[in-house]
Amino acid sequence: MARRISQPAGGPPQTERPSPEIYRAMGEDKINRMIHDFYAELEKSTIREMFPADMEKSADKSAAFFIGLLGGPPLYHERYGQPMLRARHMPFRIDADSREVWLGCFKRVLTDAPERYGFPEEHLPAFVDFLDGFSLWMVNTE
Repeated sequence: MARRISQPAGGPPQTERPSPEIYRAMGEDKINRMIHDFYAELEKSTIREMFPADMEKSADKSAAFFIGLLGGPPLYHERYGQPMLRARHMPFRIDADSREVWLGCFKRVLTDAPERYGFPEEHLPAFVDFLDGFSLWMVNTE
C-alpha cells in the first residue's frame, strides 16, 4: 500500500517551550537518565522498529536535545546541528497510533518523574502539554 504523507494543519506546533526551571532542578544527569528510561520503554513498544538497533546512542542523542529544550546547554545543536525533527522523522511512517504509543511511553516515565529525577512537579502538566503538541508535528502518515 502506498504511503500517503500528511502535513499537520497549521504548521509547526505553537506550543510554549518548557520552563528552564526544569533544567535548573534536574541538571544534565537526571534528564539524561529520564530520557534513557524513556528509550527503555520505547524498546519494549510496538514502535521499536522505528529506532536504530543501538538504542543507547539514540537515547544519548535525544537526551542532548531535551537537555537544551529544558533550559540547559544546546548540546544537540553543538553535536549534530539544527534538529530539523520533522525532516529527520520523515523516513518513518508515523501515524496517530504511533504517536500515541510514543506519548504513552513518555507518560509512563513521567508518572514518577518528580521522585525519580527531581522533575519539578509544578512544571509537569505544561511539559506533558508540550509533548502532546510537539508530537503532532511528527505525524506524517495518514
